[in-house]
Amino acid sequence: MSSRSVTRRGTPIKEEQEELCSSQEGEHQTEAREKSLQCDTCGKTFQYKCLLAAHLTVHTGEKRFPCNKCGKKFSQLTRLKNHMRIHTGEKSYSCSACGKEFSKKSALKSHVRVHTGEKHHCCSICGESFIWNMQLIRHRRIHTGEKPYFCGTCEKRFIRKIQLKDHMRIHTGECPYSCNSCGEKFIDLSALKAHVRIHTDEKSYPCSTCGKEFSKKSALKSHARVHTGEKHHCCSICGESFIWNMQLIRHRRIHTD
Repeated sequence: MSSRSVTRRGTPIKEEQEELCSSQEGEHQTEAREKSLQCDTCGKTFQYKCLLAAHLTVHTGEKRFPCNKCGKKFSQLTRLKNHMRIHTGEKSYSCSACGKEFSKKSALKSHVRVHTGEKHHCCSICGESFIWNMQLIRHRRIHTGEKPYFCGTCEKRFIRKIQLKDHMRIHTGECPYSCNSCGEKFIDLSALKAHVRIHTDEKSYPCSTCGKEFSKKSALKSHARVHTGEKHHCCSICGESFIWNMQLIRHRRIHTD
């Protein structure tokens, strides 16, 4: 995707800096661009005096552009213009690949990565890369063990907010996902998808050892123990172990009879 793919309807992105100068100083600056205008605080350079002046508000904290709808103030006119789209619903930035529209240029630039496959955010621990920074933040929790979302009812903790949301339905009894074939309802979408395979007879999980196929991942994991010999179910009385829980239940009758 070329640099021209990221466009604002009616106004090319490259003209925005000149538009800002025009708005702030009253007239469009057409004189030769200067590259020697430098911020004394951070050293960043600018082509126009008006852009340097706008940048300086980052350091001074000055916010002289108020929103006439909600009163929120901004340090730069472009930021006020972006904010105003919240009130107007205007979406001036469109994706040339799929046509989806956005109210902010930054949102469009982030979206474009869906088409280009660019992954700028890399995990320093395992090297896995992600399109968006939020994906990397969530991924890091796998390494750190951080679970910032917790259930106020049972105190179980989760890595992602959506996991907590799904979990809460266990307590509320809410089942928003229903099967179109039989009407059975489910807490989360993954449970519904697993159920639908009963009707379609789809078996998406094959055993890599014997080729037997299963409609549920949990069923495949249970079956795999036939090949690995893993025995996770142990009798607390005699210590004998079993592959499946049903075998343990039957075994316990020996001790109770």
